[in-house]
Amino acid sequence: MAEHSYTSRQELDQYAFHPAVTLLVPVAAVLLQAVLPRLWTRLIILDLPLIVVIFFALSPRSPIAGTVTGTFIGLFQDGLTSLPLGVNGIAKAIVGYIAASLGFAVDADNLVNRVAINFVFCLMQSLLLYLIEHFLVGNADAHLRPLYELLRAVCNTVVAVPIFFMLDTFRHRD
Repeated sequence: MAEHSYTSRQELDQYAFHPAVTLLVPVAAVLLQAVLPRLWTRLIILDLPLIVVIFFALSPRSPIAGTVTGTFIGLFQDGLTSLPLGVNGIAKAIVGYIAASLGFAVDADNLVNRVAINFVFCLMQSLLLYLIEHFLVGNADAHLRPLYELLRAVCNTVVAVPIFFMLDTFRHRD
């Protein structure tokens, strides 16, 4: 006979981070995102703030926290780029919300799930950035490059997996 648990998955998998980690990791990711492509232009393919948004959205599994995290990190990133203020904020807020909502249904600590989640959300953010720039901002020069976006998703996923394992060391049960 199957055994039923009356404990919600959210109660079982709640994690918290020290406030310094919650503040310093996103700031470091955004600053590295601004500096690394200047040192080596090929690193523009990485999106470290997106990786951090996905990680922090999946950890507490709270859609509100995921949305707020994505919004703040995206707006901070917008402040350091040539994009209009809010483009990354909107895209990362949507990714944060969906990632946090997905955290209820999927075991986010499983390596295969982490790879799939990062790959899909990287593609989703690329599509969102295109839609926001083309339709909301009205940039007629905005275009989607499918092969580049696939390569970008693969590169970000390869970088995200070790970052996730490193950030796992900073979380503790709530």
